[in-house]
Amino acid sequence: MMYSSSESMHNETYCGSCYGAQESPEQCCNSCEDVREAYRKKGWGVSNPDSIDQCKSEGFLQTIKDEEGEGCNIYGILEINKVAGNFHFAPGKSFQQSNVHVHDLLPFQKDSFNLSHKINKLSFGEPFPGVINPLDGAQWIQHSSYGMAQYFVKVVPTVYTHLNEQIILSNQFSVTEHSRSGDSGRVQALPGVFFFYDLSPIKVTFTERHVSFLHFLTNVCAIVGGVFTVSGIIDSFVYHGQRAITKKRELGKFT
Repeated sequence: MMYSSSESMHNETYCGSCYGAQESPEQCCNSCEDVREAYRKKGWGVSNPDSIDQCKSEGFLQTIKDEEGEGCNIYGILEINKVAGNFHFAPGKSFQQSNVHVHDLLPFQKDSFNLSHKINKLSFGEPFPGVINPLDGAQWIQHSSYGMAQYFVKVVPTVYTHLNEQIILSNQFSVTEHSRSGDSGRVQALPGVFFFYDLSPIKVTFTERHVSFLHFLTNVCAIVGGVFTVSGIIDSFVYHGQRAITKKRELGKFT
């Protein structure tokens, strides 16, 4: 009995080819994702998805074309080690090739990606009173066919102690921005948004404390004394100014 490629994939006994990327003779690749995953494990790239029956029957290329021009909204929490490192957002699925982190861009069959973005909120650790995250609301617009945005972040460990002795272990950070753009055909770097972070060896501690009544009284006296002093200076200035004007008028009458 003969089956077409789409019919055979729905057959229970069907075992799709991995096109040379299988790890064992018994391995089956019954979907386009299975084939791509097998290629990623081998460190290969899928150069022509239409040559793979599974991808062709699933309309893989058409799906990518239908998604062209769409954006995305990314939200999440990422746990990182307390050492220098980076995290990034880039097109294509990633894999390791010769111990190098690589993204598979071949299925997109294009060499330009619009990486324009807006960072609504980015923080390292729990929020605490008075914290300012410099990248909140930051926006970057790509004006060419190729773009790479880089943020170099210096993270400063911070300890905040409330009046009730509740302790918050968090972080502050400063950032330096850098971007690259140009013709994609002349640039070999991976397009994307990259965050490179490093931890400062210095820790900042904030502690809330009650102000004593004596300190409050001293501040009140200082404010009252300052008000009287400024009032005296203004009164003296007005008085002497008025006297000078009166003298000039009197001299004018005698002449």
